[in-house]
Order: sequence, then structure tokens, then C-alpha cells
Amino acid sequence: MDLAEFTPEDSVLAASDDGHGQDDAARGEMGAVKALKYIDDHWYKKVAGKKARWMDLIGDYAGNERFILDGESLLQHVLDDPLLALARPRDPSFQILHAIHSMERLLNEMLKRSAVFDIVFWEGEPKTTLATSRTGFSVSSRLLARALLFSHLVEHSSKMRLEVYAFLSLADPAWQAYQQRTKPMFVMLNDGGALEDSDPDMATRILIQRNFIFGLLTSGVAVTLLHGAEFRDSKIFSFVLEERFGLETRKSFSFALWNAVQTGSVELEQNLKNQIPQVPLAPLRVTPPSPNDPDLFLKEALDYLVLRRKNLPYLFWEFTMLFFLHIMILPTLPIPERARRQHEVLDEDLVATLVKTFLPNINLVMAAFISKTNRFVDMDGRIFTCILHFAISNGCLRTNALEELVGPGISSRLEKLWRSANAPAPDLTKLAARFPNHEDSEPSSPLLGEGATSFTLLPFHNQIFDDELAAVHVTVADQPNASSSTRLEFSRGIPFSDTKHWHAHRRAILPKHLGGEGVKDTGGRARQKQLRRDQRFMVQMQRLAATLTGASGRMLQQILIPSTGRKVLEIVDDSSVGKPKRDKKDVPQKAETKVHANQQKKTKPVTLSGRERIRQEHAREKKAKEDTSSQEWWLEQLRQVEKMSTYENKLSGLRGLLRNPRTDTGWLSVEARLYSLHLTLQQWIGEPDPEASPTHDHYTVSIMRVVKELYSSDFLTETTMGVLASIMVALGFTDYVAPLEEEASRRLQPDRALAFSFVKLLKSKSHKPVHKFMAIKEDPVIWQLRAFSEYMDRSMDSAPDPRVSFQPDAWQREVLDCLDEPKTSVLVVAPTSAGKTFISFYAMEKVLRESDDGVLVYVAPTKALVNQVAAEVYARFRKEVDGRTCWAIHTRDYRVHDSQKCQILVTVPEMLAIMLLSPPLARTWTPRIRRIILDEIHTIGQHEGGTVWEQIILLAPCPVIGLSATIGEPEKFNAWLESVQKAKGFDHKFIHYPHRYSHLRKFAYFPQLLRKDEPFLGLDNDRPPTKMMRFIHPVCTLSFAGTMPPDLSLEGPDLFRLYKVLTSQNLVDAEGLDPTVFFSRDTFIRQKDVLRYDAEIKSILARLIAAPDALDPSSVLQRVVRDLQDPVIMQTPKSRLNAPPSPPAFMSGLIHMLSDMRATDGLPALLFNFDRQECLIMASHILNTLERAEEAWRAQSPEWKRKVSQWEAWQARQKNKERLAQKAVARKKDADDEIAQQSEDRSWESYFDPQDPSPQFSFAGTAAYPKDELIEDIASLRWTSTPEFLYRALRRGIAVHHSGMNKSYRVAVERLFRVGFLRVVIATSTLALGINAPTKTSVFCGDSPFLTALTFRQCAGRAGRRGFDLLGRVVFYGIPLDRINRILLSRLPRLTGTFPLSSTMVLRLFSLLEGSSYATFAVDAIRSILRLPHISFGSDVGKNQLLHHLRFSIDYLRRAHLLDQEGKPVNLFGIASHLYYTEPSNLAITVLLQLGVFHDICSQTSSVDAERDLVILLCHLFGRRYLHEVYATTDNIRDLVQKGPSRVVLPPLHPKARRILAAHQKKILDIFGAYALAFSSQHADELGPDNRLPLSEEIVGPCDASTRPQTALFAHIADTAVQPKVRSLFVATSGHDDTFGGVGELARTVRHGVHLNEHAIPTVERILDPGLPLNAYLYDFFVHGQVDALVNMNGIRRGDVWYALEAFYLVLTTIRGDLENLLLTMSKDAAPHQGELDDGVDGSEAEDSGYQSFDPSEWGEAGDGADPAAFKRPRGISNRDWRVFEVFNSVTNEFGAKFKAMWA
Repeated sequence: MDLAEFTPEDSVLAASDDGHGQDDAARGEMGAVKALKYIDDHWYKKVAGKKARWMDLIGDYAGNERFILDGESLLQHVLDDPLLALARPRDPSFQILHAIHSMERLLNEMLKRSAVFDIVFWEGEPKTTLATSRTGFSVSSRLLARALLFSHLVEHSSKMRLEVYAFLSLADPAWQAYQQRTKPMFVMLNDGGALEDSDPDMATRILIQRNFIFGLLTSGVAVTLLHGAEFRDSKIFSFVLEERFGLETRKSFSFALWNAVQTGSVELEQNLKNQIPQVPLAPLRVTPPSPNDPDLFLKEALDYLVLRRKNLPYLFWEFTMLFFLHIMILPTLPIPERARRQHEVLDEDLVATLVKTFLPNINLVMAAFISKTNRFVDMDGRIFTCILHFAISNGCLRTNALEELVGPGISSRLEKLWRSANAPAPDLTKLAARFPNHEDSEPSSPLLGEGATSFTLLPFHNQIFDDELAAVHVTVADQPNASSSTRLEFSRGIPFSDTKHWHAHRRAILPKHLGGEGVKDTGGRARQKQLRRDQRFMVQMQRLAATLTGASGRMLQQILIPSTGRKVLEIVDDSSVGKPKRDKKDVPQKAETKVHANQQKKTKPVTLSGRERIRQEHAREKKAKEDTSSQEWWLEQLRQVEKMSTYENKLSGLRGLLRNPRTDTGWLSVEARLYSLHLTLQQWIGEPDPEASPTHDHYTVSIMRVVKELYSSDFLTETTMGVLASIMVALGFTDYVAPLEEEASRRLQPDRALAFSFVKLLKSKSHKPVHKFMAIKEDPVIWQLRAFSEYMDRSMDSAPDPRVSFQPDAWQREVLDCLDEPKTSVLVVAPTSAGKTFISFYAMEKVLRESDDGVLVYVAPTKALVNQVAAEVYARFRKEVDGRTCWAIHTRDYRVHDSQKCQILVTVPEMLAIMLLSPPLARTWTPRIRRIILDEIHTIGQHEGGTVWEQIILLAPCPVIGLSATIGEPEKFNAWLESVQKAKGFDHKFIHYPHRYSHLRKFAYFPQLLRKDEPFLGLDNDRPPTKMMRFIHPVCTLSFAGTMPPDLSLEGPDLFRLYKVLTSQNLVDAEGLDPTVFFSRDTFIRQKDVLRYDAEIKSILARLIAAPDALDPSSVLQRVVRDLQDPVIMQTPKSRLNAPPSPPAFMSGLIHMLSDMRATDGLPALLFNFDRQECLIMASHILNTLERAEEAWRAQSPEWKRKVSQWEAWQARQKNKERLAQKAVARKKDADDEIAQQSEDRSWESYFDPQDPSPQFSFAGTAAYPKDELIEDIASLRWTSTPEFLYRALRRGIAVHHSGMNKSYRVAVERLFRVGFLRVVIATSTLALGINAPTKTSVFCGDSPFLTALTFRQCAGRAGRRGFDLLGRVVFYGIPLDRINRILLSRLPRLTGTFPLSSTMVLRLFSLLEGSSYATFAVDAIRSILRLPHISFGSDVGKNQLLHHLRFSIDYLRRAHLLDQEGKPVNLFGIASHLYYTEPSNLAITVLLQLGVFHDICSQTSSVDAERDLVILLCHLFGRRYLHEVYATTDNIRDLVQKGPSRVVLPPLHPKARRILAAHQKKILDIFGAYALAFSSQHADELGPDNRLPLSEEIVGPCDASTRPQTALFAHIADTAVQPKVRSLFVATSGHDDTFGGVGELARTVRHGVHLNEHAIPTVERILDPGLPLNAYLYDFFVHGQVDALVNMNGIRRGDVWYALEAFYLVLTTIRGDLENLLLTMSKDAAPHQGELDDGVDGSEAEDSGYQSFDPSEWGEAGDGADPAAFKRPRGISNRDWRVFEVFNSVTNEFGAKFKAMWA
């Protein structure tokens, strides 16, 4: 749902005025070029440009969902490979093995990334593979290749674990049945790209492909693009095109357009027929291939040729015999002999004859027979021409001596074939005569590893790395450094010391007493500024902490933990040290009462002393007084309640009493609840129709809830048990009484009479119920399943445990045991609400109790979660140690307290990774870390930041605690995590608990079904609900796809209803699964019992799903679904339910949905939408709807006018009273009059304000939060950039929450939501990752590509949080029904990792090692990484290859002048290391700085030109965003530029920068090409022969040549073959040796067994050739500073603008800071100028203890404390170097000023 450009008048597509989308130009006939421009302008540019999203297709989009890979696009991608020798002009090569290898490699790359897909061919759609505008030779070659590749797919699909399908078109019933069965999520294809010229044939092909895409989208299938897709690490990135609309949308376009499409299709088909005359081509069919008898196939083809003999060209039979001969020879050739260049110099006339006459004919014949039989026949154009050339050159054809050429076996087969077909006898001597060979010289035999350049590594010695790299054998040069004739800038061998903060670059990391710099007192103003900042934060923290609750829903109680006096180094690892304990009253244990293990032994009874007896007596007296006081208080409260007129009022008053702490414990806790039952029963008796089903259910459920709770109380008496028994009997639960009383009798207290007379329920003599209507009308078991499911006991083998203040389940006790072991790590996977929260805080308390300097680091993926956890730590723990704090926060934007002087550090992963790799901290801080908690650890699988999580795990010096609710296939991830922990010497435990504490009930709301004129009159009007909220039974989703996710959950009512349906279908054993038999009849059903029943029922469902006809409408499964389906959904046409609502319908329906939810107690609610701007639009629309309705109501309501009139009269009286009071004061009237005056002001008028929202037009929970505090909150936010309308929305209980909002506003929203004032919050997924935002309902508003299996579970999990609700609700609003079913059936994707040992990571490891002086942690971390069996859980790279990669990465860093011979960081290390997250751009910028590119740019006379050229160059390196080709066409860009200030497309890379980067790329290729050669040579025996295809694993050819004929021809073939050692032999068949064109080519075509991760190599190929046009949004913003232009012209989503600009600004400040430090180091007199530098340090920086600056967007303060203007030019710095800094500083300041203006 795209609302960003929504206006009520908008339609789905831009249409013209006449209603059919026809303008003057479109009404007539359209040619292909004109039609393509029309559809692009009216539709595709918008879809592929502004609306397209660049996404990780597997991790962030599809997950485990099935999608389609378009077969034609796949083959086109393969055949368009420039390396493939096939269908090239004037080249008879046909290297099908290379094509097959490329195809399998691509498919394997997708499967390795956990993609789930089928390959589908649409025979009737455009055959983009053929490119019919090319020559006949090209078309015939591609047609033959298409047939062969298709047959290979079909034959080996099972081995490749793929399904292949072929359909006629999108209208093919078979396709529609397939679509209905598999529900593919999207189709990955080529869109044809942009039309570069006005070629009508090309325009026609693109136009038809656009029409194909249009057809897919109209059928509800999304599209992603194969062309331009990027395979990065474990991700697949591409553009996602989603636009849902119905088939009727086609009418919005000109009829001439569709005529042009139809005409173009006919023309393309005719062109193809013209190019392949007289050859019948069978359509592609997925049928088993015919028996693989090559001779039989050749005979059939030869028979066909014999029939056509009259039309064949001269010498055709001679060529055909040799062509068939090469087919017979191929099976005898090992694949190394087929790796060959086109060595032979063929006669030009011969080549012309082959490509113009013979090959087009023979290719078409072969293609026809292969298509007909699906039989694969191997062919090789290079071998064919080799035979031809050799035969002519050596005279073999002059005598027709085939036997001499190929031996008797093959020659006799060929001759037999010829005779059997009665084919004309060829005269081979004619070939020799017609095409004499003019050059008979034989090419020399190539050497092994041909093409690989000789490469020696620079010397390197390091005491730690030398031992690890001993197994890597390489050639090392004599000279210590790389020779360079070019003067290097900023690279004079200057040592680098990583001791400064990255962005606060003038501050040392360590404090003065540890070798850092002291803090200068910079004056009172700075101190006051810092103090105000700290005070404001702590006020926020306190208010936030006050709203947090534990799992029980109660406020948190702070524990005071005294100082232990111990340090970490003094601790002997003992599981008993620091173990938290709890007493029986759930009160946090004080330190002085802690019981040690040796004090728990049994001892003899101790005689009490006199003092102790007195103390106990006093305690008894005190208790008696408390009981008396409580009794008196209770009797008074009863009298007050009884005075109330109605039972509703009495119950309301009693609910207020139950919130009093007096009623929480003791006898009063039981009696007060019995009184509530007494009132409820009396209210029920007084109902006009007490037996009505809804009424009966309401009262029985509410009564039984309290009864069940009371039976578990520790304060029951004989009297109270008797009352409970009477209730149970009256309701029909007589059989349950005895077991419950037996269990409760063990806890009975002394009896006491009730203070009130309980309603009589049983007759005195017969003990039969007085009110027969009260008894349930069904079996108690059935009633519990149907009506009482959400109140069942949820515990799972729970038992008391002194370590925690609740009764943990068995799995929770297992976690506690792990945490008590100091050397044990644990991964806990349990769903939201299962009870994971306690884990973190138990571990924190343990660390706090065991020492005074031990550290626990809590890592959260978002800043919102960091703030909440810090507030919860603040609310839970207090510990005072001189010079230290209990906790600290450290994020990229801000810090609170000193992260090095706290015990609980709450941070984000990026900051912890920085700290773990900080050399100064490796000796002082890192060794003190006792635990690292990785919350939401599944974030490791995300592209953004996932690598950092992996690095933390690899570097962690202590056991880790991993927590997540959403890990797909967690066993696989755990296996890797366990290997890492064991490599570090830690034990590891995996605990997986699959059950939620509370169920989630799902609903769908279809706004398109609402009346268009549905009025909204207010929230409290008498209008009945819209009834659009429809329940979705979980089993109904199974009709969408024949699969059942492992977390499909069924509640009691779901199971009972399903049981009834299955019984009606005679599908279950009525005896075994009858609930009245399955469940115990004398105890309440527990959730664990329901889970057993759930498993039995699901086993039946599994059998129904597995049935072959499961998705057939008449199948048993579908009949079951129909019986369970909601009636409205059943009766509404599916086309309406699957059509998304129009934007107007979507917006207008929001208020009706919220109104329905309010009426059914569904609030508070979180409304999730994954577009930040759309969240704001939705909030604004809801607010405006309420305000307009309120305004209309107030204008017409007599009640409102009367109330305002009374208030105005009261106000006038008040003013008169105030005047009298002033006079009285003047007369010194006594105080009693003043008190009387004040008491008179307590009227409703004194609280009334006509400016306040009326209750029926507000969602606010006004009773939960005082108005004056809300006004204060809003006033405190006025300084922020929060939009004004959001303040008005806050007053009505509505808010927006996303990461782009100001932090103070977000914190206020979280706090107000928790206290219950905010009842409607519209959010992105920022509230999904662990945030304590308990809600009753989670609503998904509109479809989005980001609504995935993962985000659905995270967001839905906010509903039904433990301690608040026993049932959560999930609502899908405005989402197509099929999409809802897909989401509910989706499975969590398997986590995949990256390759974290990049070149920058290697660089940082050396910095850690050298800068820490080889600290123990640094050494251990490096050794553990290098000794792991696999560096990454998503990588195939083993230890040996990792070591080779490392050694050559070191060589690269040495040649880049970033490391010296001993591994010490030098020169521009700071920039490279601090911009680690931008690799390879961070390394590219160091090269450009060293070789003077930036110096040349900055030295320009014009400062404006220098700054703009600098920004352009930086934009090519950082923040790169692609534009779709269609959006970036010359015409479109010209139109855009005329309308606004943006250039849109980034100007080309600076010429000198391009030359230097190209040379640098060559160096990278040499280094890593040598790496691949060294590894493949050293491990040749382990790798084995390279003759196996990558996916099907088919072995091609014999392993050796021992069985073939020993003729001169075969010797010639062997002698002239290319013999690469690195390149795949399959690719080498196209003539390629070990000379590579780039790192991408090297990675894609490397031989089997050598794993090269292109993105772990710092290649700059993407910088030199992005592949797609680059968006100039950063440059444009630097020039004009207009956000609207970035949105409307550059196509940046408004919600993404701030983050995109912030990231670039962070890069600028980093570079500027590192340049400043480098210039100081370079200066000859840096020390004298240090004082000058310090004078310029701002106080906020001097007093800051963290790494980075406060972000002004978060705090509203000027921020980073480093005033660049204070930096003076150090002595000894050249004009040229200083000019670079000046321009960088100017660009940073100008960009920063425009950026800050966004939120100022």
C-alpha cells in the first residue's frame, strides 16, 4: 500500500482524462517504439523507478517462500555471458559445456542462499533467449543452446533438487493450476531493460516483456529482476516490483497499446519462422528424455536430412560427416582436452561457409530433434573446428581415411550410420581442395597454469601470525617493500596508533591514569551545559523506568547490591559465587541474608533465646493488629460499596479496592475476591435472560476465572472452601470439587467467618443448585475447550527455585543452571511471551554480586531497545562503588555514564565491535567482560550489520548468551555457535522452547467491503460494529498451500471446532480423540494437555495435507476448510478479497476498524506499517477524521452547547469569586474562609476545558495519566523536530513510532503507551524488536515487501504479552486474503552468515595486536578465529583456504601501504579502519588519497568546483544507490531536470580516479589470482580433477585418455589444450586460461573446490562499473539542500532520507577527523601545537567519556564538541596537504549545515 503520494482523487494507475488512459497521441495506431514509451511513461517508470525496492530477496523478502525463476531469463542470462564462446560473429564455436556450467553455477549460488524456487518456461511468451534481430547463425546457435540447456535441466532436475515446468502462457490452465497449487511469491526475470535507440525489433521485444510483467502483476504475483541482481555474501539483492491491481486495470490504458503488443508478438513469431524455415520446432515439454542412444539420435537426424537433400548447400554432406564424427569423439575426451582456444587458423572462406550456410542448417536440425526428444547430445564447436583443421592440414581428407583420423571403432560406427540412412557418400577430398590450409604450423603446447602471471609476495613476519600461517607455502620477494615510482601522499611510513575516539577525534580512549590524557576544565559554561544534558536524560530515564513492569505485570522493585570489594582477577570461577537467591515471599534478597552452600546443611533444632522469643511475640502482636486494622478497613469498604445503587457500580468500586495493596495478600485477598464473586452472581441472577448463550458464557467464564485463581491461594479456610464448592456445584463442576479440595487442604489457614453473607447457591437439604440456569449445558471438558481456553494453567513443569522470584518452568531452570556455570554459553530460542526476559537480568545480578569491576555487556540491535533495557536496569538494580557506575549506555549517537567504568554496559553491536577491537581497551577493559548477552541474535542474518554480530561472537573473550524468538532452523546456527564457543574453551548449551505463553487469535479486516459513504459519527455512538473483523481459523490457511509451518498454533476453541468438523467427515477415531475421553474429567485442563491433543489432531491434518489432491477443491482437506471458514469470507468473491483496497478506501476504513476494536475491548493496539512516511499519513488521517467529526458534532449537539454554556457561566462566577477573595485577603480574612473557598471549586466545571478532545472523539486513556503531566510532556518536546500535528494526536491517544522520529518523542510514546494513555500507536518494526510495549492487538496495515515471516512474528508477538493479556489479537487490515494466508503459513528463513574476515577486519586485527602490545585477549581472539573449522556459519570456506586468504590479504594491505613488514598499522590506517563498514570504499579512498587524486581536485582555483568535484568522487565511493535503467533514460532524466534542481544521475567518475582505481583493481586481481593459484596448486590432490558440474555433480568425460584410440588427431587435441590451474575447465572450453578480466570473473569462474568470496576481496569493480546508473541524491542535496527534490526527483523515500544523509555525514566527519590526526602526526612540531589544539576543545567533548559525539537530532544540542575552526595548520604541513583538509572541512561543514537544517 503506497500512500506516500496519496490524494483522494488518485487512481491505481496514472490515467488520462477520457477514462481509458488515452491521450491524443495514444488514440491512433502505435508502433513498437511509441507503444513502449507510452507504457513506460504511464506505468513502468513509476513501478521500476520510485516504487521499486532494492532488497535482499531471501533474508528480507521471500524467506522460505517459493518463487519462480523465469527459464527464458535464466537462459538469456547464461547465453549473454561475454565469456561464453557461442553464437559469436565469425566464430563457429559452440561451447555448450561452458553454458551448462554457468547455468548450474548460478542455480547453485541461489540454492546455497536457501532460495526455494521452481524454473518455469512460458512457451507462448517472448523467447528473449533467441534475439531474433541477429544473424541466422546466431539465432540457430542460441536456439540449439536453448534446447540443450532445457533438456539438461529436465534430465537432471532431481539431482539439482529443482522442479522445471513449461506452460503455453499466463492464460494456460496448467499455469493457473500450478499457480493455485504452489502460490509463488514472485517471478524473477529480465524486464528487457531500457531502449537505447529506436530499433523497432528491440522495442517490440521489450514491449512484450513489459506486457508479460503487467500480466504477472495483475494476477497478484510480484516481480524481481534477474538482470543486475547482486549476489553478496549469503544474500541476493535485486529490485522488487510490487503493485497489486485487478485485471480491469488494463482498461486504464489505450487500446492502441494492447494492439501494438499483439502486433509485435505476431511479428516476432514471424521473424523467427523466417529465420528457421522448413524446420518444425516442438514446444518445450517437461517429459523424460528418450533413451540415450547417440547413434540412434544421429540416425534420426540423418534420415531427416536425407529427405531434404535437394535443398542442401554444396559440401553439406562432407561437413555433416565431420560434425557427426566430432559428436562421436566427444565422449572419449577428458574435459581438460576440451579446454582450448581457437588455435587453428582456419581459411576465411571456410569460416564464412560454416557460419553462413552449414552451421545454421545443422543447428536447426539438431535443435528440432532435441526439442522433440528432450535428449541431450553433447557438442563442441572448438573440437569440431579442431578436427576440421587437423584433417585438412595433415592430408587426412585427401584419401578419405577416417580410420587413420579417429581409429577403426569410431570410423566404422560412422560409416555404418551413413549406410543405414542411405545418405549420399561424402567426398572429403573436396574439403581439402576447396579450403586449403595456408598455415600448417602447430601451436606450441601451453604450460600448466597458462595465463597466470608470476607473483611473489612481500616479506612479512609476525610472531603470532607466522605460527598460524606456517601451512601456507608461498614465494616471497627479496625486497621488503613494494617498489613505486610514484610519490605517495600521506604515506611516509608514519606509524598509526589507534588511541583516539573515532568521531571525537581529539580525545584519548583511555583515562589519564591508564596512559591517556587528562580531562581539562574548560569552564563553567561547558560544565553547566553538560549538567543540563545529564539532568534532562536522567529525568527521562526515571520516568521511563517508572512505566516498566515485570512478567507479572507489576512495577519493578529496585535491588540494592552492596560492594563486594572484589575484582575480576581475584575471582576463582565457582558457580556459587554471586548466585542470586530469592526468599519465599518473592522479595529481592538483601546481600546480608544470602545463604551460602555450606550454611544449608541440616542441623539440630536450636533452642530459642529469650530475646528471640520476645521478638516472635512482638511479630504475632503486630500481625494481630494488622488483621484488626484490615478487618475494620474492610468492613467500612463493604458498607460503602453496599450503598451503591447498581451491581455495575458496586463491581466498579470493588475493582478499585482490588488495586489496593491490602487486598494482595492474606485472608483479605481471598475474601475480597469472594465478594466480587458474590456481586457477580447477584448481577447474573438479576439479568432479564440469564440463560442466553452469550450472557451465560460471560458470567461462567468470569466466575470460573476467579474460582480457579482462589483454589491456588495459600490463604483458604474451611469457610471459603465451602463457598467455592457451592459455586462449582452450581455451575456443574461437581466432579472437580474433591480433587481441588484435597490439594488445597494442605495449605488451609485457621477458619474465620466472612464479613458478608454469600449468595445462596445450593438448597439446604438436598444441596442441589438453587438456580438451575447457572449450570453449564455441556460437558465441563467441552466447556473448557470452547470458552475457557485462554485461562488454562500455562506452566510447563514449573517448580519453585530459590534463584528467582517465580516458579520457573523446566526449560527456564535449565537456563539458570547454564548461567550459574561461569564457563558455559547458552543459546535460548523461545517465542515472545514464553519467559526469556528474566535470563538477562539474572545474569546481570550475578555479575554485579560477584565483583565490583566485572562487566556484562548487553547488545541490542536498536537504539529503542537499548534505551528500554537501560531503563529497566536502572529500575531493577542499584549499586554504589566509588568511581564507578552500575550501568552505562553507549550507542553511535549518544552515551550515558562512562562505558569503561560501569558493570552493565547496554550498547548496540557496532559499538561493542569497536570496543573489542580497540587496542587500548584490550588490556584494561576487555579482560573484565564476564558475559555478553546478544539479544535478538537472529539479527546476525541481516545484511545491514549482520557481519558485526559475527565478529562479536568470534572475538568475545567470555561465554555469550544468545536470545531470540525467531530463528529458522536454529539447530544449524547453533552447531556453528557451539563450534566457536568450544574453540574458545567454553561449554555450550542449546535450549529451544517452542510454545507461546499466550495464544494469538488472527482476524482480517477488508476495508474494500465497507460502504463508500460509511459515516463516522464518533466512538460512543449507537452504530453497530461494521462486522468487517473476520476471524481466521488457523486451519483455513491450509487451503492456500499444502504445507503446515511448525509454529501453527491451535487454541482450545480451534481444536474443538476442528474435532467436530473432522468427526462430521468421519476422519477421526471418535473414541480416541473425543475430548471428554482424552482429557481428565476431575481437574482443570492445562495448556500442556491441550498441546498433547493438538499434536494428535495435527497428525490427522498432516495426512490430509500429504494427500495428492490436497489442493483440489473437492479434496477432504478443502471440505474441512470450507466447514471452518468464516461465513463472510466464504460468501465474498475471492477476487474482491484478493484485490487490495484503493488508497481512499484504505484510509477511510482505518477509523471504522479502530472504532470496532474499541467496542470489542481490542485496544490498546499497535498498527504496523513498514513505511515511515505512511505511518505519518495514517496518523494524520485518523486525527483529521476525529477532529472533523468532533467539530461537526459540537456544531449540532444541544448537549455540548448546554455544557459549554454552563461552563461559561461558572467561569464568570469564578472570576467574581476571585475578586471577592482578593478583597477578603486584603481585609486579612481568616484562613477558614479560604479553605471553604477552595472546597467550593471542586466541581466538574473546574476540570472542564472545551479545548480538550471530547471522549467520543479520542482514544486516550485519560484516567491513566494526568492532564497537567501530558501538557508538560508536550511542552518538553517543542524544541524537537516533531511535526505539530503529532502533539494534537497525542492528546487524543494517538502516536507514531519509527526510528526517524526524535528520540525524546519516541521515549515519550513508549512511556505513555505503557501507562495506558496512548491507545493507538502507528509504528514500523521499531517496536517489534524486544521493546516492552504490551498491546492487546497487533494490526498489520497494508501489504509491504518488508512484511516477511520474520517481521510478522516479531510484530505479532507484541500482542498478548505475559502479565497483561492471556490472549493476543492479530489483525490484517487492507491485505489481500491470499497474502494473509501466505504470511500465516510462512516459515522462518534459515540464518545465513557472511565472510567476516575481510581485508579491513585483518587490518583491525593487526591494530588490536600491535596497539595492545600483544595482549592476551588479542592473541587468543586471533588464534581462535584462525583455528575454527569454518569462519562463518554460512560459508564453505575451511581452515586451509582461510589461511591462504589471510596471507594474501596481508600482502594486499602491505602493497596498499597500510601495514609494514611486521604487521604494524601505518599511514592512512585510520580512515581505512574507521570506515570499515564501507569496504571496499574505505580502501579505495586511501588509494586515491595516496596517489594525489584528492590533492588534484582540491587544488583547483575555484573552491566551488573543488568542493563539488570532491563530493561527486565521494558519492561514487559511499552511499551508492542504484537507479533502474528505465528511470534513468536520457528522456526521463531530461524531463526531471527541467522540473527541479536535482541532477538525479551521478556524473561520471573523475578520469584520474578511474585510471588509478583501474590500476589498483589490476593489483588486487594479481594478488588474489595468485592466492587462488597458490591454494589450488598446494592442494591439488585434495581438490581432485575439475570434471564435475557444480550442482548436478555430473562427471563429464572420462577421467583419463587411456581407452581412446591412439591417433595423431587425439594427440593433437591433447597437445593443443589449455591447461589452467585456477580457471574452471568448463569455462576454459571457451578458450580461457588463468588470465582474468577482474575479481568478479575470477570468483565466478574459479575451479571447483576453490571458494572465492568476491565480497571478501576489496575489489573496486563495482565502483568502476556499477552496472546500473547511480543516484546523485547525495551530490544533489549538497548542492540544493532540498528534501522534497530528493523525494520527487531522486526517488528516495521520504522516510529514508534522514538516514541516508546521516550515514554520508558520518563518513565526512570520520574522514575529516582522521585527516586532522594524520596532519598532526606528520607535523614536525606536533607537540608544541598540542596546547593550541586543546584550547579549541569544547567542554562537552572534554567531559564526555565515550567514543562518539552526541547526535544533535537526538538531543537538540550542538553536538560533537570538536570545533574544526579551532584546528590550526600545524607546522611542516605542505600547502598541498593542507588544502585537502580545508576542502574536506568545508564540504563537511556545508553538508552538515544543510543536514541539520532538516531537523532544526
